[in-house]
Amino acid sequence: QVQVVESGGGSVQAGGSLRLSCVVSGTTSSINVMAWYRQVLGKERELVANINSGGSINYADSVKGRFTISRDHAQNTLFLEMKDLKPEDTAVYYCKATSSWPTYALSYWGQGTQVTVSS
Repeated sequence: QVQVVESGGGSVQAGGSLRLSCVVSGTTSSINVMAWYRQVLGKERELVANINSGGSINYADSVKGRFTISRDHAQNTLFLEMKDLKPEDTAVYYCKATSSWPTYALSYWGQGTQVTVSS
């Protein structure tokens, strides 16, 4: 079993910064991809950024140059540093941890943390 808990959301004005954290506990040795997603009510959940066990990182075009994803392996913690926030960044942000093998994968989601950016 894997537990995923996000924290760090809040309300900021446009141009501000926030840092999200995601602590993963339980059977974490098999986790090889971690990611941040976000979702606005009524819209599909979208990928913000992900990082794999080899350190490869991908960002959504909308956050490139403003958001930075990082991982502390020792603490089983994932971070998302968000700068120059815009009102369109307002969403519930979710952390996802994935364990994948050649034939199947298991993903675990956190409960989400709200980020609100006012203009």
